[in-house]
Amino acid sequence: MKPATLGLSVFALTLAGLAAPVAAHAETACADLVKTALPHATVTKAVSEAVGDKQVCKVSVTSKPTADSDIRLELWIPEGAAWNGKFVQLGNGGFAGQIPVQQFGRVVRAGYAVSGTDDGHQSKVITAADWALGHPEKITDFGWRAVKETTDISKALILAQKGGKPAKSYFNGCSDGGREALMSAQRFPGDFDGIVAGAPAAYMSQLFGISAVQQQAMTKPGGYLGAPQRDLLQKASIAQCSPGEPFIRDPAACHFDPGKLGCKPGQSPKLAEEGGCLTPAQVVSAKAMYTGRTDAKGNVAFPGFSPGAESLNGGWNAWLTGPTDEARPHAMGFAFSSDAFKYFAFQDPNFDFLKMDMGAQYAAAQKTMAAEVDAPNPNLAAFKARGGKLIQYHGWNDPAIPPRSSIRYYEDVRKTMGDTSGFYRMYLVPGMLHCAGGMGPSGVDWLAELDGWVTTGKAPGDITAVGGPGQSPGGPPSQLLCPFPGVAAKKGDAYACTVPAKKG
Repeated sequence: MKPATLGLSVFALTLAGLAAPVAAHAETACADLVKTALPHATVTKAVSEAVGDKQVCKVSVTSKPTADSDIRLELWIPEGAAWNGKFVQLGNGGFAGQIPVQQFGRVVRAGYAVSGTDDGHQSKVITAADWALGHPEKITDFGWRAVKETTDISKALILAQKGGKPAKSYFNGCSDGGREALMSAQRFPGDFDGIVAGAPAAYMSQLFGISAVQQQAMTKPGGYLGAPQRDLLQKASIAQCSPGEPFIRDPAACHFDPGKLGCKPGQSPKLAEEGGCLTPAQVVSAKAMYTGRTDAKGNVAFPGFSPGAESLNGGWNAWLTGPTDEARPHAMGFAFSSDAFKYFAFQDPNFDFLKMDMGAQYAAAQKTMAAEVDAPNPNLAAFKARGGKLIQYHGWNDPAIPPRSSIRYYEDVRKTMGDTSGFYRMYLVPGMLHCAGGMGPSGVDWLAELDGWVTTGKAPGDITAVGGPGQSPGGPPSQLLCPFPGVAAKKGDAYACTVPAKKG
């Protein structure tokens, strides 16, 4: 079998979609892929191993598109008839730093070739951004370039091994991976036939802004929201908006005001300590959680989080408050934002975002970060024109990325492009936390839904989400999801679709 000798000209053909059909070529031996010539990239390893009942070619690559780049990626290709002819690129999470190979197995067992990247740096801590200090090219790699490099290299290696391009190419990611998904649709509309964007951090620089507002509020004397206060907020919000339910079924219709839980004159401080009411400082903190960041006129500049899962494990304690005030700096939202301002915005390891001015100082920082890491462009005309399909989903109780930010993006696309139902569907999942988990059933095979849409041309409609690993005890076994904006109804024992509120 001839060794792979893929040069620049063949690489260009791959990207142009001019490669020969897969069936016309006998597979190149997996081990020979180490000889594949790639622009500014090297195949460091290629081995054939069993994954379940499939034999898979596992390829490791290092790409250096700039002198300061060090992008690592892996590609797994099912060998022989085990390959379904399709390719899936998986997104990363947080600030990345590791290739998401733990997710590869389930995708390759379904017959897909699958790849992913560490986004251009190596770190075991996904909230750490110290790798960006003095390395602007690495910020660019994280923002978008590592994903593009992975796409191009993966397709080139599939061509080298199979002799033809994938019949279909998909991107599937949640959180930062959802941001990467939208970034691909916006910047590189010809790369994927279909994209799944889960809980996308599309406005990443804005997320750091609402975190700064929330953390500054909780830093003020008496402002911390401890376990008793989180429990009070959750019980009160569910009692108001979905009495008797395990979660809020229609968050769009829930207008919860934590100010009504404020301690009345004459009530003892002990009552507040025990979670019977909120101190004035705690009311301010709670309102910051739900409202988000406001502008100088008091208008919502970027939305906050939805009520109903404040005390749930994996909710506010993991992302916003920490289990205790002392542990708050280790909460994911605190840690992400602190490092973003230190290393993305100000290049100053000593910068304290708890003391940051949320006016001009934040505006300058946000502008600096947005150019590389945000994906807000609502013009998806090129992606639509090439026949691309986009599915977006978001948990209504997401404590990391506000679900109303997804509504904001969806409405911006509609405002820019008109009717988008032919290529873009969004689902909001009541009771779901960040990407998974929570009281609401959220189990959906989004990749299968996307593949069905792309291959048959039939857009997904109502989808039944089921419970499973990650769902908190006490939730129902299933709930009905329908494309945004949905229909308020209840069908039997299943929770039905809801009508989300407008952006804000």
